[in-house]
Amino acid sequence: MSLSLRFQRLMHKQGVIAMGFLAPSVLGFSLFYLIPFVIGIVYSFMDKTSGGVFVGLANYETVLGSGSFRKAALNTLWFTAVGVPLLIVVSLVLALLLNGNVYFRRWIRTAYIFPLVVPVASVVMIWQIIFDWNGSLNAWLYGLGWGRIDWMKSEWARAVLLIVYLWKYVGYNMILFLAGLQGIPKDYYETADLEGAGPVRKLFNITLVYLTPTMFFVVLISIINSFRIFRETYLIAGNYPHDSIYMLQHYMNNMFMSLDVQKLTAAAVLMVICILAIVSSMLSLERWFRRFME
Repeated sequence: MSLSLRFQRLMHKQGVIAMGFLAPSVLGFSLFYLIPFVIGIVYSFMDKTSGGVFVGLANYETVLGSGSFRKAALNTLWFTAVGVPLLIVVSLVLALLLNGNVYFRRWIRTAYIFPLVVPVASVVMIWQIIFDWNGSLNAWLYGLGWGRIDWMKSEWARAVLLIVYLWKYVGYNMILFLAGLQGIPKDYYETADLEGAGPVRKLFNITLVYLTPTMFFVVLISIINSFRIFRETYLIAGNYPHDSIYMLQHYMNNMFMSLDVQKLTAAAVLMVICILAIVSSMLSLERWFRRFME
């Protein structure tokens, strides 16, 4: 038996074993995510779920014409457009600081990773205590002689949500940036030092350039996480929060509570299309950058 034939049989055997290990995950993903989503797409073109008839894009026209949906979509896009760049900047600055010889570096890393391992419901209770009308923050303001602020029932709700978003995900992004920073060869910095380059020049010409692949990945993860902020918003502000933090998931959750499955699935499909468009654009930009660097 030739060596190439043996290799092909070995690879076939390894492939069968790999598929055996992957089968439970693929089955679970198909059963609980893929198949229900496909059924949801079908429902979005029907007038009702049981014995319905095909109505084309009527459900999508109704959803797009809804003032509640437009408000939720604009709020979600605003939060992503503001929260993601802010998260990237804060995470990168912290990663740059911790990449050096900072005192208590390990303790600081642990402190920023801690929010990732604590259940969301437990954490949100702390934020409720802080930002409630009778919470600790208003108590401090009152003690300083200032008036109380209804944080979650005013425009301040956006700021509160941004703080929770940053606190929740800055540690994860920081670790990713740290991994990228430690992967940059030290020789580049030593060469730059010999040429008399300053910290700013090294930051823009070396660090940010070679950190770009990591940056793309972190931006993608941050965008996806920004669409998941509904959990924190729902636990802090309930079903009907202030208009400024009424998100797409609130709209879909309210459609589910009223059993309006057609509008719910139509809104979900539109949301998925939006996310896929953003992710595809980011991946295309990353491929262009890789070719440019080569």
